[in-house]
Amino acid sequence: MSGIIRTYKRDDEAVLHFREAWYDEEFKQLVINRGVVGHQSSTDETDVEEESAVEGLMTAFAAQCEEDGYAEIPETEQFWVVAQIALKTKDGTDRDRYLERKAKAALTSELAWRGLGTVERSDINDSKLNIFCLCPDVNKAVNAIKVCIRGEDLDFTKLSIAAAPHAEPTAFKVKHSPKTGPGFTL
Repeated sequence: MSGIIRTYKRDDEAVLHFREAWYDEEFKQLVINRGVVGHQSSTDETDVEEESAVEGLMTAFAAQCEEDGYAEIPETEQFWVVAQIALKTKDGTDRDRYLERKAKAALTSELAWRGLGTVERSDINDSKLNIFCLCPDVNKAVNAIKVCIRGEDLDFTKLSIAAAPHAEPTAFKVKHSPKTGPGFTL
């Protein structure tokens, strides 16, 4: 069985928490990850002797989440957050493709282990590398992206970040830019 169950809940102080579970086929473990959105999560792994038990465990996890007030956030209620890195060439070089792979891997990990969303796709065009992330919390995702890009030495000085509601994928507003200018374009 593949797939992930990802749920969220706001506590009494309106802090967003997350819980997620998936089955790691390689290690034959059920992995449960949880924490406050934007902070490093806690993870528990449970060995699963019989693969046939996975579906029941995932169903039980989903039921417990629902009982505790956690629910999935529909994509339509999330935000597109795009990390954009300026490149030197219009269509990208081998070095730019390497940068794309490294940045996607780094952002995937940074966002996932903090409940901040997923990297959905990337492209290189018009002298820009664009990495599209689907996120439940824009401000925390923007901060995590900045920390990640800087920490991975991925040319922070050329990073721009913009966000738009999922339902309005052309209504991007700049959240971070290395310079003032005409705004954000894809």
